[in-house]
Amino acid sequence: MTVLVTGGAGYIGSHTVLSLVEAGESVVVIDNLSTGFSSFVPEGVPLFIGEAGDENLVEGVIKTHGVDSIIHFAGSVIVSESMRDPLSYYRNNTMTSRSLLNAAVNCGVNKFIFSSTAAVYGNPDRTPVAEEAPTRPLSPYGCSKLMTEIMLHDVASANGMNYVALRYFNVAGADPQARIGLATIGATHLLKIAVEAATGQRPQIEVYGTDYPTPDGSCIRDFIHVSDLAQAHGAALHYLRQGGAPVTLNCGYGRGYSVLETIDAVRRVAGRNFAVSTAPRRPGDIMAMVADTRRIRATLDWTPRYDDLDSIAADALAWERKLLAQRQGFERQAIPA
Repeated sequence: MTVLVTGGAGYIGSHTVLSLVEAGESVVVIDNLSTGFSSFVPEGVPLFIGEAGDENLVEGVIKTHGVDSIIHFAGSVIVSESMRDPLSYYRNNTMTSRSLLNAAVNCGVNKFIFSSTAAVYGNPDRTPVAEEAPTRPLSPYGCSKLMTEIMLHDVASANGMNYVALRYFNVAGADPQARIGLATIGATHLLKIAVEAATGQRPQIEVYGTDYPTPDGSCIRDFIHVSDLAQAHGAALHYLRQGGAPVTLNCGYGRGYSVLETIDAVRRVAGRNFAVSTAPRRPGDIMAMVADTRRIRATLDWTPRYDDLDSIAADALAWERKLLAQRQGFERQAIPA
């Protein structure tokens, strides 16, 4: 039994591949390396550089490697970018997912795990938000993910496919051993930006909106450590192998932290202050998003290990310091003799 991981060289995908390999799974990766890194794919894991929506490539990989399940990460993930260029998000996310599902159906793959998002909820009526809450996405990013969830439901009904759709809340941190982490240039994740500021790579960090009706005026987010999220995918795979029915699950810890609290956590673990400026709210941003985690805890054999904001910030900081040291080393080597 082999697991095909699309986007397996990216941030969350690579952590999941590493977790699967450490659990003894046979894994194969398809990634176009637009935001991923081949060096993040563990040694011995076949990497096919190409598009997850290339049905000929996908079907060839499935048949050659005996793939019986798919974990689908490949896609675009920046809310603000989706507001500027919605059609690219419907192409990269929705259309790619449609082609991948078609290849899976053609090859008889009936276990599918989808990387979805809490952005499908929009601004929820109440928090913590449960999976049954209305889906009212505020951005093309959220819409593109919701469209794939709808396709999954319909494909499951028509073809007997079982799936788990994991709605991520705010993914952060890095491998606790600092082997891999978020390395994408220009990443927009709050903790990534904060640790860049803490390591002197940014002169300041901007907070978009301090006039929300929240305790300190900034947005509230439920952060989940990327390694815990990777373990959730392994647990979802086990669930499907045990005959689990299609299900949609929130992936978070059920506790919210404001943007300003998160910045303070990075300052605390870094032992360093850095400048913070304020800016107007951004279109598509959600005021408060905290997960109701009762369903995932009842459905999957999954117990978070890093449910602590300081731990998440510390792992993100350790990885950022490693990246910075590597870049500085390369720059020194490039200086002419």
